[in-house]
Amino acid sequence: MKHLPKHLRPRWRYLAVELEAWPDADVAEGDFQRSLWFAAQNLFGDAGSADADLRVVAFSFAEGTGEALVRVRHGEVERGRAALACVDAVRGDPVRVAVRGVSGTMRAAEEKYLGRPSEPAEEATVAFAGESRRAVRRGDLLDVDCEGSFAGATNLDLQ
Repeated sequence: MKHLPKHLRPRWRYLAVELEAWPDADVAEGDFQRSLWFAAQNLFGDAGSADADLRVVAFSFAEGTGEALVRVRHGEVERGRAALACVDAVRGDPVRVAVRGVSGTMRAAEEKYLGRPSEPAEEATVAFAGESRRAVRRGDLLDVDCEGSFAGATNLDLQ
């Protein structure tokens, strides 16, 4: 079977996405893809989500931070961004999703917006709510362990 001529092939845009969750969150590529599809379907319906044709093509997640590359049809970038904004949890774990940038090729999106080294997570013991507690520090952000769940804090909260 012959390939379609270039002017008839579908055109894509690639959204570079930043992910952040609690340090104990377990976010897998398939689970993120499913959450993205559900968000698009709830926002635009079956026909609208099929038009956007959102697909996760690259994914990495570890220690509460990660990044993804999401493919969307050329004219549907705004719908793709809106669907990503509606993703607030993956398999029950709250997740922050932010679009770093949009590009016309996977390579350009990876070079411009992805692969940026995130700040390494380190364990710390902090005084929080009058007690000594375990925390995970990522730059200026602290995730304080509060009896099985986490509370977000900054250095100013600890003073």
